[in-house]
Amino acid sequence: MNLDHVAVAGTVLADAVEAVEVALGVKMQPGGQHDVFFTHNRLLGLADGLYLEAIAIDPAAPNPDRPRWFDLDRFEGSARLTNWICRSGDLAAELKGLPVDAGQPVALQRGDLLWQMAVPQSGILPFDNMFPALIEWQTDRHPAQMLAPTGCALRRLIVSHPDAAGLSAVLSDRLADGRVVIEPGPAGAMAEFDTPHGRRLLR
Repeated sequence: MNLDHVAVAGTVLADAVEAVEVALGVKMQPGGQHDVFFTHNRLLGLADGLYLEAIAIDPAAPNPDRPRWFDLDRFEGSARLTNWICRSGDLAAELKGLPVDAGQPVALQRGDLLWQMAVPQSGILPFDNMFPALIEWQTDRHPAQMLAPTGCALRRLIVSHPDAAGLSAVLSDRLADGRVVIEPGPAGAMAEFDTPHGRRLLR
């Protein structure tokens, strides 16, 4: 698996967008709506084929018939970095080999983009949502290729959890990315970026 993108959630999308724009000093770009989970987003292109997503429940959409992804049904408080997403070339095989329940593939589409995302039935990912959500893109184009350059690059993604050793053990032979740091502490994440305005933190 490879790091694909990171997600900032808010109770409303405007809050998530503001959190990103204030922290990084750059404007986010249009995203769209998601069927199945009835959320919407805005996006920010990053260097190295990555991107950042601001996401929230879409108030204009109906309620889904299952819990939303990223545990958004239970989200409360200030907008913050909540999830990281890793790309797999064979999602079904990846999930089968995991010792934790990272969910089952759900087919999704936004415009010309097609993908599958592994989503647990509860909407809650292992390790208190600090386990990466797993995605398999099924189109040649990746969202990062459709976004204008911003001069921002992810320097480090720090993922903390009380059982950091357990989380590291699950990922140790599956993810090799020096930007991802897993350390003990309360469940949470923060990211360090190089931006046109210098080094910035997003929590």
